[in-house]
Amino acid sequence: MRTGTIHRVTGETDVRVTLGLDGGGSCRASTGVPFLDHMLHQISSHGLIDLEISATGDTHIDDHHTNEDVGIAVGQALSRALGDRRGIQRFGHFVAPLDEALVQVALDCSGRPHLSYGLTIPAQKIGSYDTELVKEFFVAVVNNSGLTLHIRQLDGVNSHHIVEACFKAFARALRLAVEIDPRRAGAVPSSKGVLEQAGG
Repeated sequence: MRTGTIHRVTGETDVRVTLGLDGGGSCRASTGVPFLDHMLHQISSHGLIDLEISATGDTHIDDHHTNEDVGIAVGQALSRALGDRRGIQRFGHFVAPLDEALVQVALDCSGRPHLSYGLTIPAQKIGSYDTELVKEFFVAVVNNSGLTLHIRQLDGVNSHHIVEACFKAFARALRLAVEIDPRRAGAVPSSKGVLEQAGG
């Protein structure tokens, strides 16, 4: 089983993440940020990734630190679970609809962090969640997992639909990328023979 566990403590947050790539999509998420919990369930359910996430943070100020630090810990746990990335498909792509919203995600477990983010979210808040935090979450995940991630909004006017379609597309693209390719026979999927991991 490919798993990663991270416990990250700062002066602002205390975050624990356990991530399993070969699971069935079970999720326990309690971050103190309800909309973020909802999106983490999308990653787990549609990516068939087992997630256990708990976080306490300074949400009495705002959700920024908790949102970012959960993203950091998820990215680090993903990198740990992937290890040297032997035998994986490496690339994933998915287009997810949710009513009028349509979001495309393409990603590469390259070891080279890059985010190209193309969501236009009309509302500043979904419930109490600042929609600008969606980008910050993915920045944190990308920088700490070594993913190259491209997110494109093809359609959509409802903010909740746009964001949820994004997380679902990310989950399905990630599921494709981390699947084991039997034809690889355990080899690293790179002509260089190595995929560098973020942070060494």
